[in-house]
Amino acid sequence: KRMPLQLTHLILEVVKILKETFPKSIEICTDIPQDLWIVFGDSTQFHQILMNLCVNARDAMPEGGTLTISAANLLIDENYACMNLEAQVGPYIVITVADTGIGIPADIKERIFEPFFTTKEVNKGTGLGLSTAIGIIKSHGGFMNLYSEVGNGTQFQVYLPVVKETEIQQLSLSDLKPLRGNGELILVVDDEPSIREITRSSLETHNYKTLIATDGIEAIALYADHKNEISAVLMDMVMPSMDGLTAIRTLQKINPEVKIIATSGLMSNSKLATEAGTSVKVFLSKPYTVQELLQSLQKVIL
Repeated sequence: KRMPLQLTHLILEVVKILKETFPKSIEICTDIPQDLWIVFGDSTQFHQILMNLCVNARDAMPEGGTLTISAANLLIDENYACMNLEAQVGPYIVITVADTGIGIPADIKERIFEPFFTTKEVNKGTGLGLSTAIGIIKSHGGFMNLYSEVGNGTQFQVYLPVVKETEIQQLSLSDLKPLRGNGELILVVDDEPSIREITRSSLETHNYKTLIATDGIEAIALYADHKNEISAVLMDMVMPSMDGLTAIRTLQKINPEVKIIATSGLMSNSKLATEAGTSVKVFLSKPYTVQELLQSLQKVIL
């Protein structure tokens, strides 16, 4: 039965069960705000999804590790929705279940939500868990993101739309006064036309100027010509012909002080940070909102 739910209690209830039943070698951490927004849904089904993700996380850590369950309020804007076609503009809550386990290889990641697909031994699981979970999430108007890398753990993020109470939206919108630029020039490097376009229009709306490059080679040529005017570079890490990392290293040879924000839809922030080394101070996982983009720019430019 679906009804308005404050999921904080449900998450804490699941955590209590986990602490009583999971091996002591797994540390369970939580990060849940008191003011989590209200969603409309079936508490039994949400309980089932959360338990399923946590059991998968436990199985990925046979030697022990850390399981972190966190939740947050998120206002999805057009920028974000353009990068993730399952997302709608509006308020969501995001529940993240992250482990420090063995990670999921790329070939399996593609298939992980298929019914009856399982990596577990015979009699250890039906393979129905994740496909059922995603079915429930979609029936509630939500979606799921997955970040994982072998040897470094996995993170499942469940996005659920919030009960559209006008006060929630007004409250959030007034909290999020956009951070405007002062006419600084930003070099935007991305091989996806739709992302280049939405990023350009978002930045220009908020009083930044932009230069656009479709790959690392073009980015280096533009930077060499305009290095004294460019305040920061927004660099996609995964591109054909020259990847972001190679482009970043070349830009640093031109100007060791270059200010870079690295973005990627394929890597978690921690993986981006290791890949890019110390030179890159700010990371943005796609999809991101305009607010996250503007905050990142303020961090690097100031």
